[in-house]
Amino acid sequence: MRANLVYRDFTRVGGEKMPDAKTMGRWGVAVGPDVVKQIHERIVQIANDQRVAEGRRLRVDTTVVETNIHYPTDSSLLDDGVRVLTRTMKKITKVVGNVGVKLRDRSRSVKLRALEIARAARAKGRQSGPKLTRAYRSLLQTTSRVVGQAKRFAAEVGNGVKHAADIDGQIVLEGLRRELEHKVPLVQQVMRQTKARIFAGDTHAPGKIVSLFEPSTEVIRKGKAGKPTEFGKMVKLQEAENQIVIDYEVYERRPSDSDLLIPAIETHQAKLGRTPHLAAADAAFYSAKNEAAAKAKGVKRVCIPNHSTRSAERRREQKKRWFRNGQKWRTGSEGRISVVKRRHGLKRSLYKGDAGMQRWVGLGVIADNLVNISSAMAKQSAE
Repeated sequence: MRANLVYRDFTRVGGEKMPDAKTMGRWGVAVGPDVVKQIHERIVQIANDQRVAEGRRLRVDTTVVETNIHYPTDSSLLDDGVRVLTRTMKKITKVVGNVGVKLRDRSRSVKLRALEIARAARAKGRQSGPKLTRAYRSLLQTTSRVVGQAKRFAAEVGNGVKHAADIDGQIVLEGLRRELEHKVPLVQQVMRQTKARIFAGDTHAPGKIVSLFEPSTEVIRKGKAGKPTEFGKMVKLQEAENQIVIDYEVYERRPSDSDLLIPAIETHQAKLGRTPHLAAADAAFYSAKNEAAAKAKGVKRVCIPNHSTRSAERRREQKKRWFRNGQKWRTGSEGRISVVKRRHGLKRSLYKGDAGMQRWVGLGVIADNLVNISSAMAKQSAE
């Protein structure tokens, strides 16, 4: 970018000083997910106007974009909770001084218990189980004490026992109190799910949390051999011709793939002004109801395999040339997902929160569309 005059002119920088990465990062955060969605829709409209994405074909697939968290274990989550609560209470103490409840830092004790749990988990033999249970019990007791102390700190800030000397300090103090009140229930939930797993063997605790910093992160299993469990959000990408992603969606809760086909066709009609001649997806999107509904909407060729069929007629249908060609084209959606993850960072979102995830995915899709639209238009002009 610094040396490329074409890029400098395209971004309206010209001969002026180039903004550094931090400035451009701030610009990205300033733009909300709704604005990013509008920019994407405008780019899709341009692709349609330029006959790059005419809408004769539709393919759709889902993937997981991970949140920026470490691999969650019960001990590491409890350690995170103690660290965050203790850090916040230290900030309060720095503002108010030694007034009210005194802070007792138990971080070192928690670190030692976490190391003890890690060693017991790696050890083999009959003694490792009781050691692990004792270490977790001690860790939970220490975490409970820290949570109790955090509650008392928040209460004393609320009733004025801990107060700042000036207005600015009081504003800071109120912000720290709200942070404690937000984090304490999350740490308590981590404690409940740890007790359920360690002492009752229940791995499906309601409201399970895998990160204190990204509490909405979902545990998603898609059956991948290399990565059976992923931590993030389910994302839908649907494409038209020339690998143009005409719509993306970040789901708050993971939906069934079979529930996404008909809405995808409706979105295709709304954005490109026509019903696709061919709609292709993998077997997870199949249902007889979906196939019938897609044909009722005007899709001539619904190219979605049914691997569990026992019908000889259906098996013959899936061996026809148009069906095989449609499935070959469908596999390109997996390549598109791979490209946006490698080239545009959709493997892991570095923005925080649900809005940050939507913004991150949207910006990655926009960047990929710009590359593919320019390539397609260059090919058209060459012809």
